[in-house]
Amino acid sequence: MRMIFGLVLVAGLALAGAAVWMAKGYISKTETALQQELQIKAKTGGLVEVFVVNKPKSYGEQLTKEDVQKIYWPKNALPDGIFIEDAQLFPATTTEPRYVARDMEKFEPILAIKVTEPGVQAGLNGELEKGMRAFAIKVEAADFLQPGDHVDVYWTGSISGTEGEFTRLIETGMKIIAVDRNTKKSSSQGQITNRTMTVAATPEQVARLAQGQATGRLAMSLVGVGDETGGGLVEVDSKALLGVVEQAPVAQAPEAQVCTIRTRKGAEVVEIPIPCTN
Repeated sequence: MRMIFGLVLVAGLALAGAAVWMAKGYISKTETALQQELQIKAKTGGLVEVFVVNKPKSYGEQLTKEDVQKIYWPKNALPDGIFIEDAQLFPATTTEPRYVARDMEKFEPILAIKVTEPGVQAGLNGELEKGMRAFAIKVEAADFLQPGDHVDVYWTGSISGTEGEFTRLIETGMKIIAVDRNTKKSSSQGQITNRTMTVAATPEQVARLAQGQATGRLAMSLVGVGDETGGGLVEVDSKALLGVVEQAPVAQAPEAQVCTIRTRKGAEVVEIPIPCTN
């Protein structure tokens, strides 16, 4: 009987020790996970749910509730204009839809600058500053040029009184505010094609571009981000392009003056050279 009691006691102590060991391991894991969570919270400020698009959305498309979902986003890295509440993105006071003002890719956060106000169509008015005009021009341009890019505009043509065509830089640092739509397959491949692009321009620039478009061909060149260098006068003709240098005419030495007199010898007239007196 005593032996059985001893065995039961030993088994009980073993079980109690195992339970303590398991409890200690669980508590350790819980504390580690808690510490990791606290560290993440300290770095991120916590996580909040924000609205993102669940599919690619193009400029001008309608934004519906089926196009959006919520994901967690670091609280201390929230961009300005982010939508958190349903009532912010889809107000209950109106049934008018919002429209996409800028292209968005899947899971990209929805910002106020990327969508219109409810009932407002996507357009160019919001892209124009006071005193500026939107002017659409047909140009030879690469398909990687997108709204928001800045470009230089070159004119190629000929004028009366000149031989051949020449190219001149006519505008610098113009902002593109809209482009004709290409398929996504060909986008960003850099293909040079005839395209219609809309730029923001002053009335004077509009007049120059309209004149250039009517008298020749226009081409665009992308300006680097933050590049504020002036273009100055840039002009190239075919001779300058090929490095042709015109030769100055060689001066001819004046011919020596010869003076003569005519005299008749019988039936024959003979010219006899004499010194020139002039």
